[in-house]
Amino acid sequence: MLRAMIWLARGTALLGGAVLLALIALTGLSILGRAANSVGNADWTQRVAPGLAEWIGGFGPVPGDFELVGAGLAFTVFSFMPLCQLHRGHARVDLFADLTPPRFARALEAFWEVVLTAAILLITWRLFEGAQDKLSNGETTFILQFPVWWAYAASLVAACAASIVALYCAVAQVMGVMTGRSYLPDPDGASG
Repeated sequence: MLRAMIWLARGTALLGGAVLLALIALTGLSILGRAANSVGNADWTQRVAPGLAEWIGGFGPVPGDFELVGAGLAFTVFSFMPLCQLHRGHARVDLFADLTPPRFARALEAFWEVVLTAAILLITWRLFEGAQDKLSNGETTFILQFPVWWAYAASLVAACAASIVALYCAVAQVMGVMTGRSYLPDPDGASG
C-alpha cells in the first residue's frame, strides 16, 4: 500500500511541477511582451528606429495571463500536498515533543495527523461543493471566458489525491502507535 501512496504522491507532484513550469514560462512571456510593448511605444524608440518600434510595439502581455496563473497555481498547490503529507513535510512546532516519552510523542503525532487529515477532507469537500456551484451557474473568466469550474475540477482531482494520501497517513500513524512499527517513508527525505 505504501508503494501505491508513493506513486500517487510523486505522480501528482510531477504533474503539478509540469504545470508550475508552464506557468513560469507563461509569466515570463507575458513580462517580455509587456516590456517589448513599452520599449516599442517609447518616444525615443519611435524616433531612432521606427521600423523596430512598430514591430516590437505590437507585442504585449499574454491575454488572460493572470486568469491562467490563478487557475494553475490553485492546482499546483493541491498537487504538492500529497507528497508533503506522505513525508510529513507540513510546518509544525514541536515545543514539547522532545521532552515527552517516545510513545507519547508518537501518539501526539498521530493525533495531529488525524486532525490534519480531517482538515484536508473538509477542504476537498468544500472544493467539490464550489466546483458544483461554478458548474451550475456557468461562471466564466473575464478575459478568456473559460468556465471557472475547470480550475475547480483540476484542483479537486489533486485534492482527492491529497485526501487519499492523508487518509493513508492517518491510519499508518495510528497503526504505528499501536504496533510500534513505521508504515510511512522517512520524513527527512522525499526520495523514500
